[in-house]
Amino acid sequence: MENEKFDIIIIGGGATGSGIALDASSRGFKTLLLEKNDFAEGTSSRSTKLVHGGVRYLEAAVKKLDKDQFNLVKEGLKERSRLLKNAPHLCSRLTLVTPLYNWWEIPYMFAGLSLYDFVSGKRGLGRSSVVSRGKMMDTFPHIKKSGLVGGIKYYDGSFNDARLNVTLLQTAQKYGAVCKNYHELESFIYDKKKISGVKVKDTISGENITYNSSIVINATGAFSDNIRKLDDKEAKKMLDLSSGIHIVLDKKYLPSNEGLMIPKTQDGRVLFILPWMGKCLVGTTDEKTTLNEHPEVSKKDIDYILEHLEIYFDLKIDESEILSSWCGIRPLVAAPKNASTKSIVRDHIITSSNSGLVSIIGGKWTTYRKMSEEVVDYVIPKFNLADTECKTKKLKLIGSENLKENIKIKTVDKDIKEYLIRMYGDKALEVTQSVEKIKRLHKEYALTNAEVVYTIKNEFVKKPLDFLVRRTTLSLIDKEASKEILEEVLSILQKELNWDEEKIISERNEALSILNNYI
Repeated sequence: MENEKFDIIIIGGGATGSGIALDASSRGFKTLLLEKNDFAEGTSSRSTKLVHGGVRYLEAAVKKLDKDQFNLVKEGLKERSRLLKNAPHLCSRLTLVTPLYNWWEIPYMFAGLSLYDFVSGKRGLGRSSVVSRGKMMDTFPHIKKSGLVGGIKYYDGSFNDARLNVTLLQTAQKYGAVCKNYHELESFIYDKKKISGVKVKDTISGENITYNSSIVINATGAFSDNIRKLDDKEAKKMLDLSSGIHIVLDKKYLPSNEGLMIPKTQDGRVLFILPWMGKCLVGTTDEKTTLNEHPEVSKKDIDYILEHLEIYFDLKIDESEILSSWCGIRPLVAAPKNASTKSIVRDHIITSSNSGLVSIIGGKWTTYRKMSEEVVDYVIPKFNLADTECKTKKLKLIGSENLKENIKIKTVDKDIKEYLIRMYGDKALEVTQSVEKIKRLHKEYALTNAEVVYTIKNEFVKKPLDFLVRRTTLSLIDKEASKEILEEVLSILQKELNWDEEKIISERNEALSILNNYI
C-alpha cells in the first residue's frame, strides 16, 4: 500500500477517529486510519461507560440561561437514541437513582429530571419518578440511611466503550476503509507548503511507510495539540486536559442493576456508582493534568473516591477491595483563564492549519457520530470532494445487523452464550467457530480461547493487552484475573502470529508492566 493515494487519512483510532473513518468510508471515500498504539488504548476505553445527554449540563443551562449548554444536552440525547438503535448489543438503557437527604431536594431534582425527560421527547427511555426511602433501602442495602428521605429515578444509556470502538472500525472496513493500529505518525509530507501525505512507522515491524493524501485529519484526542505542533511549531494551544479515574468493586456493593448518581459532591463534582460487566464501577474525578501516554491512578484520587463512598454508604471500603482502577485524560476545548475543568462545556471545534491539516478538538463519546459527520461535511467543500450525504444516522454497526434473529449456540455454557451475544452480537456464533474445541480461560469469567483467535483474525489484536484490556475489558474489571490468564493468551498469540521465545518474553514483560503500574 506504500505510496497509494487515499482520499482521506485519519490520525487517531479512538472514538472520534473511528467514527470519522466510518462516516467517510460509508460515503464512498477511500479512507485510511492510523493509530500509534492499539485502538481505544487511551481515553476512549476509559470513560464512565455512559451514553447520555448530561444532566449536569442541563442544570447549568437552566441556571445560567445558557443556550449552548442546552443545545449540548439536546444533541447528546438525540445521539444517545441513535446509538442505542445502531448497536443494541453494546448499548442499553440504564436506570439511575439520585439519593436525597433533604426534603426540599425532592421537588427540585424531580423537576430537573422531568425537564431532562421533556428534552428527550420521543427519544426518552422512561419517565422520572420519586423513590421512597424504603424502596431506596431495599434496592441499595448499603446506602447511608441516616437522614435519607428518598430518591429520584431517571434513565440514561450504558455502553461498552472499547468494544464499540472496534465495532466502528470493523464497520468502516466493511465499507472499504483501511484501519491500522501500531502505526505511528512521524512527519507530514508537503507539496508547495500544503500537506500531501504522511510518513509513519509500523512500531511492530519497524518498517517506515509513506501514505499519500491531501486530506489529513487529526483526531488524536488528548494528543491533538502535539500533532498540530508537528505540522506548525507556532500552533497555539487549543486543549485543556483533565484526568478522571474509575475504580471497580465487587458487585455486592451494588447488588441491583440500577446505578446511583450523586449530582454534587462536597467540591461540586458528579459521582456515579454503576453496574458494569457484573461489577460495581465508581467514578470519576476531575483534575487538571498534563499529557501522559500512560496516566497513573494517584493515591489522592483513590482516597477521594473512597472518602465519598463512605459519605453515601453505611460501610467502610478498604483500598485492598479495589479489583481494578484506571485513569483517562479528557481532551477539553481550552477554557478561559482560571476556569476549572469541570466547568468547561465539553463541546468540540473543527479547525485547519495553513498547510491544510484538519483537526477536531474536544468532544465526548456520546456525540462521536455527530462530530464525525461534521468533520466530513467540513472537508468535502474545503477539498472539493464529491458532495455526498452522511449515512451513519441509521447505519447498523457490525454485530447488530441480524441481532433479532435467534442465535443458536449449542456448544457452550449458558453464561458464555449470553456473554458472547452481549459482546459480539450476531457475530457470536462466528466467534465459537474460530476453534475446534472451546475452552474457558478463567473459572469465574465467560472468556474463552475462541475469542482470542477470533479477535486476532477479525479485531486487530496484536498484543495480549489488546485482548485483555480492550476487546474483553477483563483487566478493567479484575486485574488479577487477567494476570492469571496472561500465559494462556500469550500461548495463543504465539501460535497465531508465529512469535519466537524472545517475542513472548518481551510481550509478557510489557503487559505485566502496564498491568502492575497503570491499571
